[in-house]
Amino acid sequence: MSNIRHGNTRFALAAICLSSMMFGLEISSVPAILPTLERTLHANFQQLQWTMNAYTLAVATVLMAAGTLADRYGRKRLFVASMIAFGLSSLVCGIAPNIAILIAGRALQGATGGAMLISQIAVLSQQYDDARERAKAFGWWGIVFGFGLGFGPAIGSGITALMGWEWVFLVHVLITILTVFLTAVSVRETRDPNAQHLDLAGIVSLSAAVFCLVFFITQGSRLGFINPVSAGAAAIAVVSFASFMAIELSKSHPMFDFSVFRIRRFSGAILGSMGMNFSFWPFMIYIPIWFEAGLGLDGLAAGVALLAYTLPTLIVPPFAERLLLRRGPGLVIPVGLFTIGVGFLIMKFAPDAGEAILPVTLLGALVAGIGLGVTNTPVTNTTTGSVSSDRAGMASGIDMSARMISLAVNIAVMGFALMSGILASLRAVLPVSADPALFPRLAERIASGNLSVLDEPSAKLSSEIAHKALVAGFDWVMLYGALGVWTLALLSLLAFGIRVRGDATVSE
Repeated sequence: MSNIRHGNTRFALAAICLSSMMFGLEISSVPAILPTLERTLHANFQQLQWTMNAYTLAVATVLMAAGTLADRYGRKRLFVASMIAFGLSSLVCGIAPNIAILIAGRALQGATGGAMLISQIAVLSQQYDDARERAKAFGWWGIVFGFGLGFGPAIGSGITALMGWEWVFLVHVLITILTVFLTAVSVRETRDPNAQHLDLAGIVSLSAAVFCLVFFITQGSRLGFINPVSAGAAAIAVVSFASFMAIELSKSHPMFDFSVFRIRRFSGAILGSMGMNFSFWPFMIYIPIWFEAGLGLDGLAAGVALLAYTLPTLIVPPFAERLLLRRGPGLVIPVGLFTIGVGFLIMKFAPDAGEAILPVTLLGALVAGIGLGVTNTPVTNTTTGSVSSDRAGMASGIDMSARMISLAVNIAVMGFALMSGILASLRAVLPVSADPALFPRLAERIASGNLSVLDEPSAKLSSEIAHKALVAGFDWVMLYGALGVWTLALLSLLAFGIRVRGDATVSE
């Protein structure tokens, strides 16, 4: 009987790890195929942004709700349902005939992937009765999840080169079938009879606020920020967020408990969580365009080069854990964020290195990846460890929501910085008499990685000028990444309340 149970436990862990790998791959492998989508589906720059943002926004929308649904209706039930839905939405993405359907499929992927992520954590926490075995299982879960994130760009580029971009999505259909089977034969059902009701008003108001903010940033560069549509989106974002805060503050057991921000360690860690998504993760969307269009690498070579950016996130965390025990999160997290900024600054000045631009860029990517590896695990451990055990799930939900929301917002902000830098460069070289509507059209094509000779009614733009404009745009993006993460590093340091006494670093 014990052998059967042990075998079931191994199958359950395999199912959970496979689902975590799928979730991680869909974050990091898709950016590697964005230049391909621009060519094959004729997607413009905003559509490429929404291909990623549809996923992250949908994940952020369902995170809080998924935990409640899993507790009320069964963790295994939600896990299986979300995996099947994830597989079907991946099928929609893989057979999408145009970019609009692909974006819709990505939104479905994000919603089902977010539910899958929360339910896999819930299943894993309930599947093991022994604390030591549970810790080992979570360790394997983290390794496989990190593998999906770290090797996603190389896997996405490789699949695209060998089989076509569609299989970046279709491969999940096959993995889903295997994962559902393993779950059915191994995972036991659990639920919480005292689970709270779904906070629908809080979920809707927060989702509306984030969506409208991202819409305002993404579309404002095209429509104009004082355009009635843009201004209306901004107003809805403000009103929705104010409503969300009022709803949560009025509840005795809120979905999003603002009182935890009084805990300095928690606040410092959340700022660290947001800092990673002011720089490292949103740049994952744009760095494949930089490697291919900016540095001239082909798709597969760009995917391999991206390992300099992502591989340290797998190697560094064990060392970060030791550093966390010795120095505490109040020092480790801000230092990790600062290191990410250093990496971005190196990448920013790489074009000045002439023929050495590629190795200098890879050095900067490596430094940024090391900084991420130093920051990521301590952030997670500190957010859940700084509150009581009965609030750990809520704290984890806030952490994950902060990550996804700040990621979605900063994908849009980095895109705006890229477009602004390109536009500034074009306006400096093109005739003043050129059609004003010409500049945004050219900037969108360049930002998407299209540097071929562009023939427009009002101008002919050489690929050399287009390349210089792209370099200028990425100069702005990398500067934003450095300054943004350094700002969050300082705020995190202040939130922790660090002071130095001799050789000891103390957190107040």
